[in-house]
Amino acid sequence: MMIARPLFASMLSAAVCLTTLGTVAVPAFAAGAGSEVKVIVSGNAITNSDIQHRVAFLKLQRKGGNLSQVAKEELTDEMLKRIEMKSRSINITDQQVDEAYAGFASRNKMSLAQLNQLMNQSGVTPDHFKKYIMVQMGWGRLVSARFRATGMISEQEAVQRMLKDGGKKPVATEYRLQQVIFVVPASKRSPALLSKRKQEANALRSRFQSCDATRQQAKGILDVTVRDLGRIIEQQLPNEWSKAIKATSVGGTTPPQETEKGVEFLAVCSTRQISDDRVAQLVFSMEGADSAAGQEKKAEQLSEKYLKELREKAKIVNR
Repeated sequence: MMIARPLFASMLSAAVCLTTLGTVAVPAFAAGAGSEVKVIVSGNAITNSDIQHRVAFLKLQRKGGNLSQVAKEELTDEMLKRIEMKSRSINITDQQVDEAYAGFASRNKMSLAQLNQLMNQSGVTPDHFKKYIMVQMGWGRLVSARFRATGMISEQEAVQRMLKDGGKKPVATEYRLQQVIFVVPASKRSPALLSKRKQEANALRSRFQSCDATRQQAKGILDVTVRDLGRIIEQQLPNEWSKAIKATSVGGTTPPQETEKGVEFLAVCSTRQISDDRVAQLVFSMEGADSAAGQEKKAEQLSEKYLKELREKAKIVNR
C-alpha cells in the first residue's frame, strides 16, 4: 500500500497496514542494565529507554502534545497486546518482520541502509520500529480472530433478516484465485531488483494461459512460488487486491504489486454466483464495512473494545 501523505506523518498508518496480519514468541519483558522502569504491566517492564525511543517515533509522525505521556500510553497498550499475543500463541517470525520492514523502506524509496540510518539518527532505532511492526501484525491477527468469533451475526439472525426481505437471500461472487510470487528476499530488496522482478512478472502474465498451466509456465524462472488460494467470497477479498480482482476477467491476471514477499500477481481461475445461508450470514455481518473506510471503522471499534477488556484485567503500575 503506497503512502500518499508525508512519510513520517503517515508512518503509523503505514506500519499498521503491514498487518496483512503471527509474532515472535514474547520473552519475559525485563528492564535492561542501566534502564529505569517507568511502567509495569502485569509484571512486564516499560523503561525510560523504551519511552525515549517512542517519543522519537512520535516526533517523526509529527505528533503534538505531551509526547512522554502519549508514549507511555502507547507502550502500555502494546505491552497488553504482546501479553495477549503470547497467551494466544500468536507468533510473528523475525523473517516476517524483516520483510515488512524492508517493504516499508522500498515503498518509501529508501534502501534498508538508508532506513536504518534514519531510524538511528532520529533516536527511534530499527529495533524499536521492528518491535512496533511485530505488535501491529500480531494484534491484527487477534482482532481478525475476534471478529470471526464474535463479529458475525448468528445464523438465526441472518434468517430473520432474510424473512424481512421477503425470504430473498443475498447473492455474492465467489472467486477461485491463484497467487504467483516473484520472491525478493528482504536482505536483497532494492528498487532495481524489484523492477527486474516486476518485468519478469509481466512477462509471465503476457504468456498466461490458465491456472492449470501456471506451474509449467513458471518453470525455469528463479524464485517463483505459485499458490492455489482456493475459493474466496468477494466480501472477504483483501482490500489492497479487491479492486484489481473485480476488474480482472476469468482466465486473466491482476497487475503486479510490490508486497513484503517481493512482487505478486493474482490469477482469476473461475468465478460463480452463490446464494446460501453462509453467504447471507457473511453479507449481513459485513454491512457497513464494504469499503476501506467501513472496514477500518469496524476494525477500530473491535480493537478498542478488545483492548479495553485487556486493560480491565491487567495490573498496571506507573512509577
